[in-house]
Amino acid sequence: MRAVVVTQPGSAELAVIPDPSPGPSEVVVRVSSCGLCGTDMHILGGELPSVPYPLIPGHELTGVVVEAGKDVLFPAVGQRVAVDPNTPCGACHYCRIGRGNLCEHYTAVGVTRNGGFAEYVAVPAARCHVLPDGLSEAAAGLVEPLSCAVHGLSRLPRRPGEHYLVYGAGTMGLMMAALVGNAGAASVSVVDPNVRRLELARRMGADATAANADELGREHGFEVVIDATGVIAAIEDGLGRVRKGGTFLQFGVADPARRATFSPFMVYNREIDIIGSMAVHNGFQPAVEILAGGLDLDPLVSDVLPLESFDEAVALFRAGTGQKIHLAPQAEDPRTAAIRSAATVADAAS
Repeated sequence: MRAVVVTQPGSAELAVIPDPSPGPSEVVVRVSSCGLCGTDMHILGGELPSVPYPLIPGHELTGVVVEAGKDVLFPAVGQRVAVDPNTPCGACHYCRIGRGNLCEHYTAVGVTRNGGFAEYVAVPAARCHVLPDGLSEAAAGLVEPLSCAVHGLSRLPRRPGEHYLVYGAGTMGLMMAALVGNAGAASVSVVDPNVRRLELARRMGADATAANADELGREHGFEVVIDATGVIAAIEDGLGRVRKGGTFLQFGVADPARRATFSPFMVYNREIDIIGSMAVHNGFQPAVEILAGGLDLDPLVSDVLPLESFDEAVALFRAGTGQKIHLAPQAEDPRTAAIRSAATVADAAS
């Protein structure tokens, strides 16, 4: 099969390697699409100590099951799935208290084991979620990032009629804006210096947009402020825009070495709640249901490129000119074709 392999930090190549085989409790998925994420940039840059190089990155993946291990009961060969990349150990302190996203020994497809920037990938069957018929390819590829936003939303005190401010009109910021907009918010404002992204934010339902929060002019601040950038200047600015009794959600991934400055007295005096949200926690199936229920996030996918265009995808990501970029293997899989043909025959016979 063809796959993008990060051989060492800073170096990636398109290689031809053997197809994966499933372990007893695994399935092999023929990858339809896989989204490029900031985590992939950290892997490429050598910034994550847990990464075993060489590695095939890519954790926002969807595709069709083409082979199953001997112990797999679900999903079935031929089913279309989205893959939750994270596998908690189940034994550490955090797993035992129900906080698997904080697992001390987690493994993850595309991070600690080979991922979805390939024609095929072997994944734990238990982490697969079957997708409903009719869900678009773009939506299917957005299940994983949406599940992160679902977890972020679950961390917030959702009170109808409140005003939200989201920093960042990238994929994650707009997903959060869409979710809170459907959860009873009185208004959702989005701040981003990228004017092109603000246009998309308005098309997707943001009530107000601005390149700088000063332009929004809400005298008493916002009940909820969400940082979806990880940018220190945005975090510091956002903390100062939370109204008394409000909530600040740190949703964006900041550089671990950076520090933000804020007034502890302000937090005390205004009774501000500061909350963090890390990755996915019980949000995968809800994300599937939300997309199947009609939340239209397809406009977030700006580019669909073949594996051969990985370098172009990285350049587009770094330039910030698009939104979500998907890589899609282009070769037709004879096993998938045979499965579809058999399904067609079965449907005709019934």
